[in-house]
Amino acid sequence: MEHLHTSRGTYFYAIGLSYKKADADVRGHFSLDEPSKIALLNQAKTNGIESLIVTSTCNRTEIYGFAEHPFQLIKLLCDNTKGTVEEFQEVAYVYKNKEAISHMFRVGSGLDSQILGDFEIISQLKTSARVSKKFGLLNAFTERLINAVIQASKRIKTETDLSSGATSVSFASVQYIMKSFETVSDKNILLFGTGKIGRNTCENLVKHTKNEHITLINRTKTKAQEVAGKFNLLVKDYANLQEEINASDILIVATGAQNPTVDKHCIQSKKPLLILDLSIPRNVNQDVTELANVSLIHLDDLSQMTDDTLERRKAFIPRAESILEEVKVDFNNWLDTRKFAPTINALKHKLLDFKNAELETQRKKNADFNEAQAELISNNIIQKITNHFAHHLKNDDLDESLELIKKVFQLEQTTHV
Repeated sequence: MEHLHTSRGTYFYAIGLSYKKADADVRGHFSLDEPSKIALLNQAKTNGIESLIVTSTCNRTEIYGFAEHPFQLIKLLCDNTKGTVEEFQEVAYVYKNKEAISHMFRVGSGLDSQILGDFEIISQLKTSARVSKKFGLLNAFTERLINAVIQASKRIKTETDLSSGATSVSFASVQYIMKSFETVSDKNILLFGTGKIGRNTCENLVKHTKNEHITLINRTKTKAQEVAGKFNLLVKDYANLQEEINASDILIVATGAQNPTVDKHCIQSKKPLLILDLSIPRNVNQDVTELANVSLIHLDDLSQMTDDTLERRKAFIPRAESILEEVKVDFNNWLDTRKFAPTINALKHKLLDFKNAELETQRKKNADFNEAQAELISNNIIQKITNHFAHHLKNDDLDESLELIKKVFQLEQTTHV
């Protein structure tokens, strides 16, 4: 396991940054929209990277992949975002082999989320793996790992209450709105953008506030109409954004743009306006806070709202961690098998060579040589011998045994993942 590498001396790395050390602004510098992700994957292909998964959410941006040195992956990230290598080094993490595998398990299971038990990330990992597969950037190891992480995540969801109650930033947004207004049901709410968190917030608002004054605006109107249809909301044109902002009491911004889409010049009204910016990078310019009637809340502020639900969830961490360990043991067993399979294969071929040479000799010596019977007996013996070796390797110090087998049978050095 310590030598988890491929034929070209590459190792499995997880590199990235998250809410733990990088604030919203820095995460914004490294966030990847869809075109940047595609550009990054194309560049990886050109650079001869064998397998790579890239995710970018409001809480983290990460790359999991095989490389000779982590800098190859860091460079891919910095080439396709506004972030610099110097900035990355200040806030980032780099995990290798076993640690990288463990990190993906923790992230995918919601144990590393900004709001404990938030399972949004697993669907993003699934999607990222699908995209990498299309690009031919998903090797057997990474595909197997992703499937193991998905399995662990499902088990934690069904066997523990880690994700019960409030599940995400969108729920925290609604809680915040409901605490800020005595009666939310008669307030005018404008949702600008149809990002995932925005849509979820919208759904929670409809469910918990019985508000019928929710308006939706998106640059592409058809997208807005799709979302609005689900929740029975009003859709307005992008051209009406300014007047709709001025008619609102609450503005939720979730546009997923790379630069701010709302600033103080959009706001002319003097009545109180609460703005929730649920985007990374930030989509609301900080200058709105210069207006006395405006209060601005960003999703990083919301994530710090610890409530009883989050406290209750902590009790399920040990059970979730033991599920992770169980699934990881299965994955590591598969990895070990994969590690010695090439040697067992080479051994089998060596024994078959012995057999073929011996049969050839017997054929020449014996006129009535029963070839079919000799073939059957020798193949059975070869199978028994290789099974014994495989069984021994599963229960032994793998690297030493592999070396010994290669030495005794003079096998070619085989490579493994």
